[in-house]
Amino acid sequence: MEEQELKKISASIEALLFIYGEPIEIKKLVDILGVKKEQIEEALNALKDALNNNNRGLALVFHDTKIQLVTKPDFANIVEKIVKEEYEENLTPAALETLSLIGYLGPISRNQIDYYRGVNSSYTVRNLMMRGLVEKSHDAKNQHIFLYQATVDLLKHLGISKIDELPDYQKFQTILANKEAEVKENIEQIQPNSEAI
Repeated sequence: MEEQELKKISASIEALLFIYGEPIEIKKLVDILGVKKEQIEEALNALKDALNNNNRGLALVFHDTKIQLVTKPDFANIVEKIVKEEYEENLTPAALETLSLIGYLGPISRNQIDYYRGVNSSYTVRNLMMRGLVEKSHDAKNQHIFLYQATVDLLKHLGISKIDELPDYQKFQTILANKEAEVKENIEQIQPNSEAI
């Protein structure tokens, strides 16, 4: 593979791993980037070498058929310090926004949270989980995806016994259902046209 193409694929992988925030299947990288598995593997090795050789704070972790971008153990004390400080402080606006999305739309995937917020939410979601406000479980439809929802502790903290006791909960559920129906209708209108092409 040419060096320019290798650099481009490596950079694309780095961006995807950063946004995804959790272990991702190598096959998924192949599907997303539309290149051969061998090219992905070569680009992953190049990215791994670049991260190792350039005094970077990140590293790649390979586990079976999955890959994840993580902080290097050398920086554990810095990461631990910021996590501890954040844990002891009040929830940030980003954490409150994320918690609201999970409360009203949960169970919800991390990718959906990122989509609604427009930023990578892995750190914020992890922080909420450490506080015991959010829990994750596997998606019954896809075991590779985690879904996040409010915990019983959060309900107790808010003084409610069920999630649908959140203010305007039904209103938001109606808006969400209408939006999903609108998206489904738009897709159905597009499909016949695309088949005719």
